[in-house]
Amino acid sequence: PGLIDGGRVTVPTFRMYDPDGTWFKEGHGVDADIEVKEDHEALAKGTDPQIKKAVEHILQELAKNGPIHPKTPAPEIR
Repeated sequence: PGLIDGGRVTVPTFRMYDPDGTWFKEGHGVDADIEVKEDHEALAKGTDPQIKKAVEHILQELAKNGPIHPKTPAPEIR
């Protein structure tokens, strides 16, 4: 169906596969590394459980591995 802005809506009508022959779902996206259930009540109160979990994970990684200080690369030759 057409949309008011001139765009259109489509639905998946067939399966697709990668060049290596692996089937995949159209529009699937990327699976999460850490599964966090959505909590609409918390979101309505201004708290995002997914962001909280991400920050918690990063702080644990920093405590375990310390900060990373990459070396500054040499200037590019242009």
